[in-house]
Parts: sequence; structure tokens; C-alpha cells
Amino acid sequence: MGACRVNTVVGRIEPVADRSGSDRIPPATAAFSADLASCNDQLIRQTRVYHVQLSMMADGKANMLLTISSILVTLSATHLSDPRYRWPALVLIAGCLVSVGFAALTTMPKFFRAGKATRFGSTQPGPGFNPLFFGDFTRLSYDEFLRTMEHTMSSASTAYEAQLREIYLLGSFLARSKYRWLRLGYISFMAGLAGSVLAWLLEAL
Repeated sequence: MGACRVNTVVGRIEPVADRSGSDRIPPATAAFSADLASCNDQLIRQTRVYHVQLSMMADGKANMLLTISSILVTLSATHLSDPRYRWPALVLIAGCLVSVGFAALTTMPKFFRAGKATRFGSTQPGPGFNPLFFGDFTRLSYDEFLRTMEHTMSSASTAYEAQLREIYLLGSFLARSKYRWLRLGYISFMAGLAGSVLAWLLEAL
């Protein structure tokens, strides 16, 4: 509601026009400006850190699976001489040994192949070659590595391409190797437990 005043002549209240809106200076619109390069660097950095954390989580889960499976194998081996628990123990031992194998594959280091030298004397990075990973560039000679890094750092586009290739290869390695074998390890471990319980029930009946 607008401001009002009392007209002393006629004794009534009359509205007063609000002129504050026209005199008020509108606030300046906050313009969002950010450096695109810094945003890209932050995005790549956070994604790389996230993948490294996922790799550490997979290794931790694999180590836990190795420890639990080894303990169960040791405890189950003591019941092999008992006819009542022989088959349940054998089933549990088999499931644990399979899970140990998958857990070992999860933590096993794997390397990609390096690119081949071109006729220009430089190294042509293949889709599976990462010049920033020691498992790849140690397969090259120092001169080939130096030429590859000079080509990688020659422009911003090639530098970003190398970082994006590293993220892609790391994510592919996590999905196809670590977490794939880890999932199979946990499935075999649970299958061994379920099979051992089922064998014990059949023996009890």
C-alpha cells in the first residue's frame, strides 16, 4: 500500500504518489565470469582424484576379501576329517579359493602397450597409450619419451587430450578389470557360503 497524507483543508486522507521507485538506482546485475581453463583444470583434477579413490576402495575391498577367505579356508580345513562336515567344508573352501583368485586379479598390476614409432621419428600414441603413466612410457627409450612429451606439451589441446586419455584409460581399467574381478570374487564368496549351508542341511537331513 502506498504512502498517505491527511488533507487539513477538507479533513480526509489522500494517497501520495511514491516517487522513491523512480529515484532509486537499480542494483547492478552480478555478472558471473570464470576462466574456462581453470574450470577445465578443476574438472579434470576432481575426476582424476575420484578415480584414484575408487581404485583404492577396490584394493581395500579385495584385501578384505582375501583376508576373510583365507581365514575361512584355514578354519574349514580342520573339519575335512569329520564325515558330517566334509562336504560343507569342501564347498566353502572351493568358493573361498575362487574368490581369492578373483581378489588377486583385482590387485594385480596391469600395463598397456606403448605406441609404435612413426616414420617422422616421433611416437604416435595409440588409443591404449598414456604418456603420463609409468607403465607405458617406461617401454619407450628416453629419446622417444622426450619427443612424445614435447608433442604432448606443445599446445593446450594436446595437453588436455593426454589428461582426458588418462582419465578414460583409468576409468576403463576400473570398470573392466578391478571392479569386474572384485564383483566376481564377492559372488563366488557368497556362492561358497550358500553352497556350504545347503550341503550342511542336506547332510543333516
